[in-house]
Amino acid sequence: MTKFKQVFGVLFGCFVFANGYSVNSTVDYSKEQNWAVTPNAYPSSLMALIKDSIVPNTDVFYVYPTLYTQKSDTGWNIAIDNKTQQKKVLNSAVKYQASAWANAGKLYVPYYRQAHIRSYSNLKGKGRDALMVAYSDVKAAFEYYLKNYNKGRGIILAGHSQGSTHLTLLIKDFFDGKPLQDQLIAAYLPGVGVKTNEFNSIELLTHQDSIGGFVTWNTFKRKYKTPFYRKWYSGKAAINPVTWDTLKTANKKLHKGFLYTNDKTYRNSFTTHLISGGVWISTPRFPHRYLAFTMKNYHIGDVNLFWEDIRINARNRAKKYQTFIKALSKPEN
Repeated sequence: MTKFKQVFGVLFGCFVFANGYSVNSTVDYSKEQNWAVTPNAYPSSLMALIKDSIVPNTDVFYVYPTLYTQKSDTGWNIAIDNKTQQKKVLNSAVKYQASAWANAGKLYVPYYRQAHIRSYSNLKGKGRDALMVAYSDVKAAFEYYLKNYNKGRGIILAGHSQGSTHLTLLIKDFFDGKPLQDQLIAAYLPGVGVKTNEFNSIELLTHQDSIGGFVTWNTFKRKYKTPFYRKWYSGKAAINPVTWDTLKTANKKLHKGFLYTNDKTYRNSFTTHLISGGVWISTPRFPHRYLAFTMKNYHIGDVNLFWEDIRINARNRAKKYQTFIKALSKPEN
């Protein structure tokens, strides 16, 4: 069971909290040590998974999911320099998630004072405060990135679970109906319940090469109609992350690849079925398939299960954006 969890590398947090509450970050993102990944500092495990030349003039800003889950820890936010957390970020989230987008552009991954998993069940108290402290760091990191690194390039936002929670707020603060929206290639927001009309002017993308909007999904076993599903996901937005549209069923022959802990991808691993707020999949086929039968849900695999699908799709959207920008800058005859 432990090894199968390492395949997916994350645990969950799945609530998009409301606006109207702010905290100022105290983290200095001019310091390289507060970034897990910048183009000047790619870990070797990440470099090994970059298969193609990176799409030029494109950046990827990735926010990792909830890794702060120890029941014995009574804290609400983990320290930015906690070495155990940083190892989890690099060896789990960056390697098995952020790597899916690393072929699409220059990758930026900030460390942040992540909220403990219990925060999602304490949203009327300290949990909300903890999540807003975490978001204040993500926001500060993004502001520093915009001012010092971006230089007008197209932006892909990518996250999972708590990371997608923070990116949803980031979109509202920086992109939705604002000039920066013109630089948004796509926002990948798996692992949370996002409403179709969550944003005023940023829409759900329902075609594989559409740009300027967001995509989201949540992954379940076939028996997905649980109280948990009904509370958090039913009625929310979702696309099929194999076809990147609203196709109800994608045959396993269309599945491009699941990244496993041996750093190999296994294609044609499962059939994907679009449902309200997510997708359910058949039991994945990979070397240790028996482990999948013990999992209650596949939330922790929202990215890894579709790793190659995401990799190809993100590159295609980035290339589409660059073609669009070139067309706009071409002088009229």
